[in-house]
Amino acid sequence: MKITKMIATVATAAFAVVAFAQKDIVDTAVGAGQFKTLTALVGEAGLVETLKGKGPFTVFAPTDKAFAKLPKSLVDTLMKDKKLLTSVLTYHVIAGNVMSTDLKNGLKAKTVQGENLMVTIKGKTVKFNKSGLVAADVKATNGVIHVIDTVLLPPSIEKALAGKSKY
Repeated sequence: MKITKMIATVATAAFAVVAFAQKDIVDTAVGAGQFKTLTALVGEAGLVETLKGKGPFTVFAPTDKAFAKLPKSLVDTLMKDKKLLTSVLTYHVIAGNVMSTDLKNGLKAKTVQGENLMVTIKGKTVKFNKSGLVAADVKATNGVIHVIDTVLLPPSIEKALAGKSKY
């Protein structure tokens, strides 16, 4: 009886993992529940179909808490400027399937937006520019998601914003 229960439990857990891995990047992010802002902005930018596509894609996904750290004026600016929003969002995407085991300290990874993201690894701490890694290797049918704690801004946009006193 105990062995039957144990086998049933293992089979149920295995089924749940397989079912979870059957979702694409967008559906995986929506299902996680902590990426409401990100998925809404992906919709605003018209990137849903792209990120539901074949891929593979590696997405550095900022949580809702990460977006809450942004100044409201910057979020408002992004919402009003689709080109700028698309640039910021595509800076969170790398073409290909980059797992955490592929990351090396000092790695410069070219994003879909065109600018590089810098990987820094010190001990068990992994950063992408200034953003810390919260969870790695969330698999989807068309790529992988790495959860991050800060929204990434392309260096060109950061530089432009630094010159302005107000977003």
